[in-house]
Amino acid sequence: MGVLCDTQIRELVGIEPFEEGIKRPGSISYGVSSYGYDVRVGTRFKIFTNATTGGAAVIDPKSFNPELFISVDTSQNGRDHIIIPPNSFALAETIEEFNVPRNVLAICVGKSTYARCGIIVNVTPLEPEWRGRVTIEISNTTPLPAKIYANEGIAQMVFIKADRVCARSYADKGGKYQDQAGLTLPMVDGPIGSGPIGSGPNGSGPNGSGPNGSGPNGPGPVNDRQKLGGGHTSPGASASHRQLVQ
Repeated sequence: MGVLCDTQIRELVGIEPFEEGIKRPGSISYGVSSYGYDVRVGTRFKIFTNATTGGAAVIDPKSFNPELFISVDTSQNGRDHIIIPPNSFALAETIEEFNVPRNVLAICVGKSTYARCGIIVNVTPLEPEWRGRVTIEISNTTPLPAKIYANEGIAQMVFIKADRVCARSYADKGGKYQDQAGLTLPMVDGPIGSGPIGSGPNGSGPNGSGPNGSGPNGPGPVNDRQKLGGGHTSPGASASHRQLVQ
């Protein structure tokens, strides 16, 4: 078992678009490195908020409420960044799409520039034969608002090649996050013969809530939401969350 170097990453791992690790003044670095690949964060984010349209907010991985997020797309609001409130987090997606070989496991680690600011990135391993764009969780551990820059580096993937090929890959077991096209909310496997239960890509999906928190088996339309700076939030959102659009 060993870690893939830059030439092996080019040869063995499907990464699209693939970028060289050159210096880009004024930008947080991205592209292939000696023993890894620095991925970029895209323009679409879901920023956590504890302001909902009614009732106490509880995070339930088996029945996730899309209303707990404010959606922001920097390609639509003309900004190059989003702001994560103090002690909060955001979900995002990579620009790069991955196709992991059957004998390779990818581990995600943070980037030094963000880590030194108290910003932590968390991604679970990319299993053998997983395909898609990666959903990233970005935590602001500081007591101050934090900027995250779209279309720039956010984390590094390290690829580990196994000595033997696995008996059952992610593709073999039909993983629920296989071929995800982008930012995907939590899901759990449904009864045998049915699809995953939860919020699918962009907050919608089979047996889950539809776009903007509405749809079959999910909450009804939220009529009193106000659109602010490319995001959606409820009138009761706290002052710290309103900084997202300042």
